[in-house]
Amino acid sequence: MSEDLRDTKGEAEKAKEGNVVSAEETTAGAHAHPEEESTSETQTAPEEHGGPGEADREQEGKDSSPEEKKTARETGPERKKLHPRHRRRGESGELPGAAPHLTGRESTRGMMADVLIALLPALLFSGIYFFGPRSFLVTAVSVAVCVGAEAAWRALRRERQTVGDLSAVVTGVLLAMTLSVTTPYWVVAIGGLFAIVVVKLLYGGLGKNFMNPALAGRVFLFSFPALINTWAATRTSPDLLSALDAVTAATPMATLHQGNLPGTTPLEMLTGIRGGAIGEVSAALVLLGGLYLVVRRVIRPRIPLCMIGTVALLTWLFPQTSGDRLYWMYYQLTGGGLLLGAFFMATDPVTSPTTGWGQVLYGVGCGALTVFLRYFGAYPEGVAFAILLMNAAAWLFDRVGLMYRRRLRRDGVRKEESGHGA
Repeated sequence: MSEDLRDTKGEAEKAKEGNVVSAEETTAGAHAHPEEESTSETQTAPEEHGGPGEADREQEGKDSSPEEKKTARETGPERKKLHPRHRRRGESGELPGAAPHLTGRESTRGMMADVLIALLPALLFSGIYFFGPRSFLVTAVSVAVCVGAEAAWRALRRERQTVGDLSAVVTGVLLAMTLSVTTPYWVVAIGGLFAIVVVKLLYGGLGKNFMNPALAGRVFLFSFPALINTWAATRTSPDLLSALDAVTAATPMATLHQGNLPGTTPLEMLTGIRGGAIGEVSAALVLLGGLYLVVRRVIRPRIPLCMIGTVALLTWLFPQTSGDRLYWMYYQLTGGGLLLGAFFMATDPVTSPTTGWGQVLYGVGCGALTVFLRYFGAYPEGVAFAILLMNAAAWLFDRVGLMYRRRLRRDGVRKEESGHGA
């Protein structure tokens, strides 16, 4: 009996020792990678709360050289990187956030400043030589309303002021450049309010709007057709207070809309000695500004080339006149707001696609719709309507571009696998 009791006690002690050993193994397994856990906690802990490992990071920062600090900032674990194969030229590889998507040392303010510099030649010549100082007043009213509306909106909602990024200034300048110099100031103000408040701010501000604000404001002003479709002749100076007695002239686009070639010479179409809007009469100056944006890498030439090339091809293949089709194509390219829209509005980084093939489809669509609306629409010009319609479909073009990119990537992987297999 006593031997049985001793055997039972011995088995109980062995079982107890086994439980202790298994608990120790479990504890050791749970702490097998203490460095990984502390690293993950350090990454997720906010800096202001002093997460674990903060003292170690400060000590490492003191010991590292400036070059190592810069490398750590650029390649730290908190930044998600794209594979180098999937980066486009000039991109850092970081996954994009809200538009506009800028890379390198660029900023929204710097990009908008470049756009203003590119618009400056056309605006200066319009006020000094083509239409007189009223051009400057129309532009000033448009800019003041756009900036004031955005500042007042931010102040009323107690949000951080964003007028310093110059996006409202660019919207005001672009809106004014699509208008006639004879447009009443109160009509300009209505267009600016609609562009900033309705199209931009109600959707969340810069980066959230789905269509170009300046073009949307311009199209909204078609509600006043008699006030915005009176075009002053060039080298005239309408009165600063009232432009009712301004000398008017037919625009080349109105003549082309009737199926006739305008009496303006090709050189006058290029230099701007013709009727039209403030910023689109001189094709050469608008083209100069567009080339400046391309050289400065503010925009990519893909969208303008596809849009202008599509217009050139369609107008050459299907002229609406019995005259020379080459002249017809030339007047369609240099007349109206095609160049201004292609370089300054269709390339808006917020409302245009970001993928390569998406931009190609977007540019071709803008050009094709422009020709269709010019030929069959009620208005002589169709650039604004075409770009706004394509803005609404930009997400679709990006999706098609991503699908095509994935397909090319899969085909490349299959070729590599077949090559290795051979």
